[in-house]
Amino acid sequence: MTNLSEKIGKYRWTICALVFFATTVNYLDRQVLSLLKDRLEVQFNWSDSDYANIVSVFQFVYAISMLFAGRLIDWLGTKLGYAWSLVIWSVGAMIHALAKSTGGFMFARGVLGFGEAGNFPAAIKTVAEWFPKKERALATGIFNSGTNVGAILAPITVPWIADHLGWEAAFLIIGGIGLFWLIFWFWLYEIPSKSKRVGAAEIAYINSDADSIEENSNSAAPKEKVSWFKLLRFKQTWAFSFGKFMTDGVWWFFLFWLPAYMKAQYGMTGMDIAFPLAVLYMMSSIGSIGGGWFPMYYINKGYEPYAGRMKAMLTIAMFPLIVLSAQYLGVYSYWFPVLIIGIGTAAHQAWSANIFTTVSDMFPKKAVASVTGIGGMAGALGGIVVNKSAGWVFDAYRHAGIAKSWAVSQSAQLTEYIEKIRSMQLINKRGDLINLNTVELGNLPKEVAAQLQAIDPTLFQQLKSLQMPVVQHNMTIAYTWVFGFCALAYLIAWFVMHSLVPKFKKINL
Repeated sequence: MTNLSEKIGKYRWTICALVFFATTVNYLDRQVLSLLKDRLEVQFNWSDSDYANIVSVFQFVYAISMLFAGRLIDWLGTKLGYAWSLVIWSVGAMIHALAKSTGGFMFARGVLGFGEAGNFPAAIKTVAEWFPKKERALATGIFNSGTNVGAILAPITVPWIADHLGWEAAFLIIGGIGLFWLIFWFWLYEIPSKSKRVGAAEIAYINSDADSIEENSNSAAPKEKVSWFKLLRFKQTWAFSFGKFMTDGVWWFFLFWLPAYMKAQYGMTGMDIAFPLAVLYMMSSIGSIGGGWFPMYYINKGYEPYAGRMKAMLTIAMFPLIVLSAQYLGVYSYWFPVLIIGIGTAAHQAWSANIFTTVSDMFPKKAVASVTGIGGMAGALGGIVVNKSAGWVFDAYRHAGIAKSWAVSQSAQLTEYIEKIRSMQLINKRGDLINLNTVELGNLPKEVAAQLQAIDPTLFQQLKSLQMPVVQHNMTIAYTWVFGFCALAYLIAWFVMHSLVPKFKKINL
């Protein structure tokens, strides 16, 4: 018996591979900063709140741009829209190398966020153009696994480049990779009806959904703009947006803060974290592809696509609850939180593959990128809330830990040494004033630490050894609070989404 997939052709999977590669590059570029945080925070005297402000600039620009990115891609078409997006974000990634101050990094993150906003609206629109509904969750899961591949490659490559060529080279080399993708994109991509590489049988299969047939029959008609206000009248738009608002922040948090977490809790930096993070994001990739397949189990049992997707998403939302145990088991080995968080991020990717597909299920193709943009904006705003809150919590607990360490140290007959070093004006080589009430002794620039050691190296080491476990204990509590939110966010999102849209309803525009 002839295999049906062979009869209808497989070129649509080549298109999926192109989108997968672009998404991989997208996440490579956005993760470079987090992997260099341990070096840059010392060089530029960043607090956790400073770092949160820098990544929040990315998220704020990303959020606003998601609205316009979706509309621009609907207007320009997928081919040109995707290409312009990648050019802009590649330039944004590379100009981080020119930053000379915190403001410089904020500007570069803004450019990066502006360009990267186009990736997911373009990717979801590509899937809607090239796949029938029953394959969209799987195709979305495959390209969305590029986020994990990018996250796997980043810790393996970025610290090594920074060690051998400098942190500036890491931004330049990683940022430049995406420009090569344009060659293949312009060579291989076209919409199905215009592509010379896809056969009539595969086009018929792609357009086998009733709404696809109707829309493609009018493909020569002028493109209609769908107003944002019109889209916001639908509960489906709000359900998707709330789901993104609640859960995207969890992924952003893990992406931007996991290297900092490994340093704060286990003293791991540079290449030390490469293998643990690679394992964690490999697990995430499995979740992305598995999440795309999971609803098919229910659909094949007779559920309509939306009902099957929501049933699968409820099951997926249970898995992040395991993150609640990460900090308690972390006292035995750092591998426990790595593997536990890996399960949580795998669940996020499975969730993400399905929540994206609810848009292409219910909205016509002409509105898919716009609705995805609205939801993406909501997700980025959720990321701002989570990351700003995390930065504030971490700074508060760190400062409290440092203050507690001074009190404990006084009982260890270090009072005179503490008073002396706290009265000194400590300045790093960039001219920034270093405040010992906010910066741990173990995280001081070398030239500043040398000044304190010159007074009495033995007492400096004794004070540093005493301070480290006190601050570390406080940071354990801080991360536990944030992990608690990460564990519960998906269930909250699912119940609100289900209450807004309990049953499938096709939107006609």
